[in-house]
Amino acid sequence: MTVTLIGMPGVGKSCMGKVLARRMKLKLIDGDKLIEQNTGRELHEIISNDGLDAFKKIEEDTLLSISGDGLVISPGGSAVYYEAAMEHFKSLGPVVYLYASPEVLTERLGDFSKRGIVLADGMTLKDLYLERAPLYEKYADIIIDCNGEDYQKYQNRLVTSLFAYKKYKAR
Repeated sequence: MTVTLIGMPGVGKSCMGKVLARRMKLKLIDGDKLIEQNTGRELHEIISNDGLDAFKKIEEDTLLSISGDGLVISPGGSAVYYEAAMEHFKSLGPVVYLYASPEVLTERLGDFSKRGIVLADGMTLKDLYLERAPLYEKYADIIIDCNGEDYQKYQNRLVTSLFAYKKYKAR
């Protein structure tokens, strides 16, 4: 089984990805780290120096290059902008939307200038959330509510949901 975790920056895709990979004995692929490894630069540097369009091309190409079985894929929050990449992920296995409210995300992120968030000039985090939420919902096979502080609860809910999904798909 390959699982893809999608959601806004700060929702916990990387943390949940690590835990899920360890618990289910899968290999974790972090899309943002893969971009940084492939380019030798941090995300915010690529966006600042090359612009959003260049970053988006690099990101989409990187996401489309990920494949295999037995993976937990944690792409960047902007992965949902690339229909081909999202269809690719859905072909590999379930896509899980990790949801948190804009207020919770703002609290978790603090200063997000170094996060490499794809944000157009003048756009707020809430604007970005309102733009992306329908896309996350469109591609999600499973939605996990990650509001609050209890990561153990989210992790358990995610694992339980994945086993139920796998059992349902096996019918």
